[in-house]
Amino acid sequence: MGPRIEGILLAAGQSRRMGFPKPLLRIDNETFLSRSAASMLAVVARLIVVLGAHANRIRPAIPADSRITVVENLHWQNGQLSSLQAGLNAISPDADAVLMHLADHPLVRRSTFERVIAEFAGGGCAIVIARNGGKRGHPVLFARAVTAELLEAPEDQGAKAVVSRDPSRVVYVDVDDPGVNLDLDTPADLVRAGLPTPPNG
Repeated sequence: MGPRIEGILLAAGQSRRMGFPKPLLRIDNETFLSRSAASMLAVVARLIVVLGAHANRIRPAIPADSRITVVENLHWQNGQLSSLQAGLNAISPDADAVLMHLADHPLVRRSTFERVIAEFAGGGCAIVIARNGGKRGHPVLFARAVTAELLEAPEDQGAKAVVSRDPSRVVYVDVDDPGVNLDLDTPADLVRAGLPTPPNG
């Protein structure tokens, strides 16, 4: 039996530059959120979805699945780390690691999630990060051994402070998947990616 992996999907940001909640943007008749959730639920035992800025709008769009737990980060203005910490506080005591992903990276392939988890299961590394074209991106897997560090990380540095603390415990998984570092922050980014623009844009 392999390690128990739980997922954290961050969907708490303000999406200010997009002008529309990014988790609710659509691709192939599904939302960014539902697409990422489906990919993650295929590989994790349980998924924690962290809401924040647009919680009331996004909550109804969360897939109905008993393995999904919704957490609301009341301090989402403090940045991404605060949302990750809210998710970490909700993981099960028996989880061996957490697979963290962003709701605004919906094009990541399921095989990429599988590769990252397989790397952890095979080598027991503390941190596993997907990388494409030499550029690291998401998802990122954190072993339980480093969750305490994440919970205590400085707000102004975020999870990067934990990742850079000891390079010897970090493994990069090179994948042929541009979705791992495709930032979709503005309507123009969507156009370049060949995706629909926001309903009001």
